[in-house]
Amino acid sequence: MNFKTITLYENDGVALLTLNRPDKRNAISYELIDDLQHALEAVGNSQSQILILTGAGKAFCSGMDLDNLKSLVGRTPEQNIEDSRTMARLFRSIYDFPKPTIAAVNGPAIAGGTGIATICDFTLATPEAKFGYTEVRIGFVPAIVSNFLLRQVGEKHARDLLLTGRVFAADEALRLGLVNEIVEPGRLLSRSYELARTLMENSPASLHATKELLSQTVNEELDHRMEASIEENARIRQTHDFREGISAFLEKRKPRWSRR
Repeated sequence: MNFKTITLYENDGVALLTLNRPDKRNAISYELIDDLQHALEAVGNSQSQILILTGAGKAFCSGMDLDNLKSLVGRTPEQNIEDSRTMARLFRSIYDFPKPTIAAVNGPAIAGGTGIATICDFTLATPEAKFGYTEVRIGFVPAIVSNFLLRQVGEKHARDLLLTGRVFAADEALRLGLVNEIVEPGRLLSRSYELARTLMENSPASLHATKELLSQTVNEELDHRMEASIEENARIRQTHDFREGISAFLEKRKPRWSRR
């Protein structure tokens, strides 16, 4: 299978999926989302038992691609709903993936990049990795990722991270439970493969059933919340603050927010 924005390498039961836009800091484009969905489907149907997800270059994933950000302004409500649904579908594909997943976070993972990194079953990060739910800084709303974050860190920490939009280091992510382990850069992939081999000592059928069990405990509520999040994600795009936030971000200036 040919991909333009990722690479996929499978060997000895482990699939290594690499976000491969290093010149764009592996930013999320519509093409990347499409490639990821097809790769996840391929690995789900392959003989690989474990999936490792990492980024090429110095970043894991810097969030939404700038060209995609520009295109969001002026879209119709129907287009915004479909865009939001596409992103939600990607997050659910990773969260509900039938095989164990390991994120090897080699650098900054911001906004949607934080979401992708932290909804994997295991998240390993280098000391240089950075995280942040920065959506509020550009007049956006972290509607989709909030559903997962609340379950991971609890309401008080989630309010802090989502309302401030601050960027935080790997050691804080470890304390919050968003990262399982901090690994020196030169050992990140080898440690990820080591963890994969440990997981492969277990019954594949049991791992699948256990993942399904864990998902089922929250899926009914998550389905409902995700639909509401898609609508909120689309609604905020019709506001002045969203248009101003995107413009200010692209023009590298301070935004002039509306008064509520």
